[in-house]
Amino acid sequence: VQLQASGGGLVQAGGSLRLSCAASGRTSSRYVISWFRQAPGKEREFVAAIMWSGGSTYYGDSVKGRFTISRDNAKNTVSLQMNSLKSEDTAVYYCAADQPQTVIVESLYKYWGQGTKVTVSS
Repeated sequence: VQLQASGGGLVQAGGSLRLSCAASGRTSSRYVISWFRQAPGKEREFVAAIMWSGGSTYYGDSVKGRFTISRDNAKNTVSLQMNSLKSEDTAVYYCAADQPQTVIVESLYKYWGQGTKVTVSS
């Protein structure tokens, strides 16, 4: 499975940005597609996840109510709509795919995209 993340950039606090993760290769309907982020000097943090089949979603506490994860099965793409961005959202965002028993644990994901950088200026 190959994952290609895109959509990062520079945005002012309070603004919005939409990230995309395009999946190719041997994808499975059983996969979970998740977004993680890593800020400078910090550990990688779970952001959001979506079940490829069924569409159930999960969010990290710091982004609930501001971020929305969605999928387009026809395009094999998962998007992360980020609204009301804060400076603390500044990070490199990674998409990941696998069948983890616990969606928030990054070590349970085998497939990772290359990351896309999001910078929120205050």
